[in-house]
Amino acid sequence: MKKRDIILSIVVIIVISSVFFLLKPADKVIKNNSLQTIPSKDDLIVVESLVSNSEISSPLTIVGKARGTWFFEASFPIVITDWDGLIIAEGYATANGDWMTKDYVPFSATIEFTRPSYETRGFLILKKDNPSGLPENDNALEIPVIFK
Repeated sequence: MKKRDIILSIVVIIVISSVFFLLKPADKVIKNNSLQTIPSKDDLIVVESLVSNSEISSPLTIVGKARGTWFFEASFPIVITDWDGLIIAEGYATANGDWMTKDYVPFSATIEFTRPSYETRGFLILKKDNPSGLPENDNALEIPVIFK
């Protein structure tokens, strides 16, 4: 009797685990044999228009959602760098709604850049706006990208 209960318990655990993993929303994509994730940070900001290691070209349109605390005066800075960290473009994302909340607020941005001639990899950096200038208030989401 005990052996049957143990086997039944194991089967139930396996079935429940399988259902959980099948119903869990996908946050990773396999493309060109490389793992790509949906960019997000600490439940503060989510980029919906691209995944990590996406191929990008100019002009780049970025769409997502961020907590209202990520904005200041309904915007936050965006930077594109090459692989060495050299800034090749700067711009701002703007809130598409009331940003004075702790809830998610949709945002969008379009940024133009010149593709680096010597390297195809770089970063899209979405910075939390920090009008205080205090380092403890800094935060950023860095997304690896590939220049087309």
